[in-house]
Amino acid sequence: MAESRDYLEMSFRSIQCFSNDGRLDANELGKILAIAERDGVIDSNEMRVLKGIIDRVKPYEIDSAMRTKMQEISEKISS
Repeated sequence: MAESRDYLEMSFRSIQCFSNDGRLDANELGKILAIAERDGVIDSNEMRVLKGIIDRVKPYEIDSAMRTKMQEISEKISS
């Protein structure tokens, strides 16, 4: 079985989102998470990409929707 390349698509999508307006919103982050989940498993490369994306979000950019989405991701990749 070939290694999933979804993490590359996730990285590319995050670059597009950040470059669009300089920030990422909860909806965009949800779409990136959906790429990771579409095969039913969030693999180590996808986890690495998700962590990297979250690390780039500035504290002042986090609203309640983003906080909720980040918590959801944290729960999914820490289990």
